[in-house]
Amino acid sequence: MTSPTETERFEQILRYLEQTRGFDFTAYKRTTLMRRVMKRMQMINIAEFDEYLDYLQVHQEEFAALFNTILINVTSFFRDPDVWSCLRDEIIPTLLESKKDEGPVRVWSAGCASGQEPYSLAILFAEALGADALRDRVKIYATDADDEALAQARAATYSQRQVADVPEALVKRCFDSVNGNFVVNRDLRRAVIFGRHDLLQDAPISKVDLLLCRNTLMYFNSEAQARIVQRLYFSLNPSGYAILGRAEMLFTHATAFTPVDLKRRVFRTVPKANARDRLLMMTPANRDGGQAASQDARLRELAFEHDSIAQLLLGADGTLSAVNGLARHKFHITARDVGRPFQDLEVSYRPAEIRGALDRAVQQRTEVRLSDVPWTVSGLLRHFDAAVCPVFEDTGTLLGIRISFHDITEMRALQIELQHSKQELETAYEELQSTNEELETTNEELQSTVEELETTNEELQSANEELETMNEELQSTNEELQAMNDELRGRGTEVNRANAFLESIFTSMSSAVVVLDRELRVKVWNDRAADLWGVRADEVHKVHFLGLDIGLPVADLRQPIREVLNGQHERATVTLPATSRRGRAIECKVSVTPLRGTERDPVGVLLFMEEIPAENVS
Repeated sequence: MTSPTETERFEQILRYLEQTRGFDFTAYKRTTLMRRVMKRMQMINIAEFDEYLDYLQVHQEEFAALFNTILINVTSFFRDPDVWSCLRDEIIPTLLESKKDEGPVRVWSAGCASGQEPYSLAILFAEALGADALRDRVKIYATDADDEALAQARAATYSQRQVADVPEALVKRCFDSVNGNFVVNRDLRRAVIFGRHDLLQDAPISKVDLLLCRNTLMYFNSEAQARIVQRLYFSLNPSGYAILGRAEMLFTHATAFTPVDLKRRVFRTVPKANARDRLLMMTPANRDGGQAASQDARLRELAFEHDSIAQLLLGADGTLSAVNGLARHKFHITARDVGRPFQDLEVSYRPAEIRGALDRAVQQRTEVRLSDVPWTVSGLLRHFDAAVCPVFEDTGTLLGIRISFHDITEMRALQIELQHSKQELETAYEELQSTNEELETTNEELQSTVEELETTNEELQSANEELETMNEELQSTNEELQAMNDELRGRGTEVNRANAFLESIFTSMSSAVVVLDRELRVKVWNDRAADLWGVRADEVHKVHFLGLDIGLPVADLRQPIREVLNGQHERATVTLPATSRRGRAIECKVSVTPLRGTERDPVGVLLFMEEIPAENVS
């Protein structure tokens, strides 16, 4: 367990990073941060936090390496193939269909690291639309807090191993080969806008249709996660898609997100509430109930006559009992119409079909409303809300029916004008925002605020996140091992060259050369030896030399070989009668020399065999 002193020393490092580099790690999980910093310390052989703080103060280049270790920039093209299959087959076609006539598709890759994820998105959209339509219809914003990773992403240059997960056909269409590397082609590169962005401090990208924030939230504590998810919710358009990492869930945010595919961590935003409708529902209706206690019939008559809402009163038998001044004016009702059956009057079917509503109100014993009824009067279009309300005695007997017409023409005109103004404002804002993006080539925009979100099952999710983090670390280690394997393969190539060179030397020698190990088994048998004795190298490899029948009395070489192996002689030479592969009797001069290892001890012997010409034989 980390002691209080060590914890305080670790916090001093975090404060120093904030003061010198402006990066605040307050919201990050302390156990994860400490493990990542300690890993970096082990890489440079530093054991104590205070020593590492001194090292940071002296070596400015260490900041980049530390940030790379903390942020774990592990990514790849089309990482988690089942998620990308869902994007290609379901989500992208749905987005393109829904946005056909409503402007560009806006996509945000939050925590993009070195850029493989946003470029993978660009490839999928290019495959769905084509390169020309991609430029016109899709904007992909890619953000990260690591400046070095963003620099790599902007370079758009990747090695053979980094594009190994990209299908070969896509590599040919979407990448250019330059000096052994692969560079994302110009059309795809222009569709992606990179920029530095802190999910906690900076405003999120606005009006986003598709958001990818995979394996990023798990590094933050629960409070920071809630703040980030609030921002992400309001950055998304209604019914926009959010795709998270394998260790991230949104179960506790059911009012904001609904799952589409839990296995792939695909969510969709719940449409935001309509503020205008809520305000209209809160608007109190004017009623005359407050005057019910008055016994002054004249007061009731005048209140009804001058009401700002057109009203008619029907008797239980369906005849017109009363009509106020506004209703008489609007619907051209006269005093002679009072007492007539309501169904005989024009107002019963114009501006709205009231007779059916009358039957429903009486049968259901409740008010029936007709909303936003259009009516053209003298060439002018008016809009009404009509209400048919049955009036009952205390005993439950039907006393009559009240019909009211609320003229909402001016309110509707104001709503239309407000909506039009809002659309014009949004259009102007989009144009201004697009201009800023082209001039500055950045993706930092002013965004809307975000609503509160919570994480689900903190203890279980925390454990999952820790496991995911460890998996990322293992993957990082695996990449290091891959680099070591590449180096070992290079060394193996050099060894093969050396062996080939040694083989060419043995082949080029005029003498027959045989190399034996300490057990006197054949290790090398050159071409001259095969020609002299008529035995191929593959036939004698690892065969005991003294057991060979090659026309040479090999048993007579046992003693010289043992003396050289035991170090009694540095060299021994023996001349033996032999028979060559052609059956001709010859004299063979055999020289025995030790084969020394790294410790200078004999590990075998070399036999040089030369046929002595007849004129040299005494």
